Amino acid sequence: MASDKTLNPKNLAALGTERLAELLLGLAEGDAAIKRQLRLELAGKAGGDGAAAEIRKRLATIAKSKSFVDWHKARAFAKDIEAQRVAIMKHVAPTQPAEAVDLLWRFLEMAPSIYERCDDSNGTVGDIMDEALENLGEVAKSAKLSADKLADRVFTSVCANDYAQFDGLIEEMAEALGRDGLTLLKAKFEALAKLPPAKPVDGHRRVVAYSSRGAIHEDDFAAERQARLIRSALTEIADALGDVDGYAARFTPEEQGNPAIAADIAQRLLAVGRAEEAMAAIERAEKTHAAGRSWPDFERVRIEVLEALGRLDDAQAARWSIFARDLNADYLRTFLKRLPDFEDEEAETRAIADARGYGGFHQGLGFLVNWPALDAAAAHVFERHGELDGDHYWLLTPAADAMEQRHPLAATLMLRAMIGFALEKARVKRYGHAARHLKTCEYLAKRIEDWHGHADHDAWVTDLCQRHGRKAAFWQA
Repeated sequence: MASDKTLNPKNLAALGTERLAELLLGLAEGDAAIKRQLRLELAGKAGGDGAAAEIRKRLATIAKSKSFVDWHKARAFAKDIEAQRVAIMKHVAPTQPAEAVDLLWRFLEMAPSIYERCDDSNGTVGDIMDEALENLGEVAKSAKLSADKLADRVFTSVCANDYAQFDGLIEEMAEALGRDGLTLLKAKFEALAKLPPAKPVDGHRRVVAYSSRGAIHEDDFAAERQARLIRSALTEIADALGDVDGYAARFTPEEQGNPAIAADIAQRLLAVGRAEEAMAAIERAEKTHAAGRSWPDFERVRIEVLEALGRLDDAQAARWSIFARDLNADYLRTFLKRLPDFEDEEAETRAIADARGYGGFHQGLGFLVNWPALDAAAAHVFERHGELDGDHYWLLTPAADAMEQRHPLAATLMLRAMIGFALEKARVKRYGHAARHLKTCEYLAKRIEDWHGHADHDAWVTDLCQRHGRKAAFWQA
């Protein structure tokens, strides 16, 4: 049973409201953050108008401040701006959604001044901004704002997105904008695209960088940036409108030959039941895909299109080809699920054999351990132990853990590889791990009856002492 002195809501409530109020005022006397929180709570109790005014005043103060926020003040600063976001959602949004939308927008518009005066290397402020953006989209759905005014504000924000605070804004606001608002927004970006590039005011083209093609001028850089922004916005709008053709039209024929872009287009065509056109989009990028780079989304979508077209054998062949090339377990699992009864066992046996013969020893081992096929993994180690690389500790350590019960010798060989590597390369930072591996080898040795031509534990340790006996940091670890 909790003591009467334990700090919990029940015991504190027993002090009475007046005493608690006195304590809070005392605490707030030396803490500005607590004072602001108390004012917000009082304003919220009085109604959304009071809370909104208090929040608006605090946001203006934060935006105007120029002082740099040192690392030791960063947590308190983040806590302050998070308190404003929470207050908007708690005290304003439920009764005044339109006012909450405006406050959240002002909150996000502060991002440049905030990022310029604080170090957000841990991403705390960025996370708060991301949540505020989600809140904006959520509240805007119930705010019943006019489509034209909302489109204007989205357009302005997307164009002023210097600190990525408005990344994804169009997607978040799509429902609130509706088809009319999205159409207006599309027209604004299309009009912007038709404007001639801005020229330097004084006629002098300032060089901002150099590339292999020569000087990069400020006006060219700005024009390219604006072109990317417009295309990105128009593709997001096309997605929001469900306009597959509009989405595809944002890319040139050359760009549609890029496997990543082709996959995006094909996936959208497939979603609206246009499988033949999806295959045409895929085929436009086949040549580039065959050039050798990895395009995982392209391969995944291509298989989805094959299945949608009823080309099931081709889809299965593609899955097996990807597995054979990369030992991709996900594709193998899907391949096996699509097989008729009793054929999956034979195919799995063949897949395990392929993994054992795979060119990359460690990739084959990783597949066999994770599948899992531990008997095959042990055989893989015995047959190709000369290929063990002790530097692959991220693979060999969990592999040894997985196999030590049923295959102690295979586990021992992997542990020995890591110990040997650490000592041969004098990786002092790994000596502690290597020493633990050595103790595990000693434990496993008691369960190994047949060493299959490998030195037993005592002989191996004797040899280790002869070659690395002077490395006291290891032996004393």
